[in-house]
Amino acid sequence: MADIVGYGFAAVVAAGGIFGYVKAGSAVSMGMGLLFGSALAFGAYQTSQNPKNVIVALVCSGLLAGVMGPRFAASWKFMPAGLMTMLSVMNAVRLAYVLAGAPDSS
Repeated sequence: MADIVGYGFAAVVAAGGIFGYVKAGSAVSMGMGLLFGSALAFGAYQTSQNPKNVIVALVCSGLLAGVMGPRFAASWKFMPAGLMTMLSVMNAVRLAYVLAGAPDSS
């Protein structure tokens, strides 16, 4: 079964990077958004093939939360750091739950 939530999160991350470039001219935002969005899409593909194969998506979600969390804590601005922190933590929790509790597909 396809990891629709994972693919959606990947699209939001990539779109956020593009939006950061369009709005603020930040090439770093675009590059990192596209890099992490692509990695998350690959992780969603892996999870779609094997529900226990969540490592790539889990690591990417953890890294995003680890980078954006302190930015949100320093600025208390919801966009973009608060949104990315919230979505990253939610995705990481979802993936950890899948890793811990998903029944074996074989």
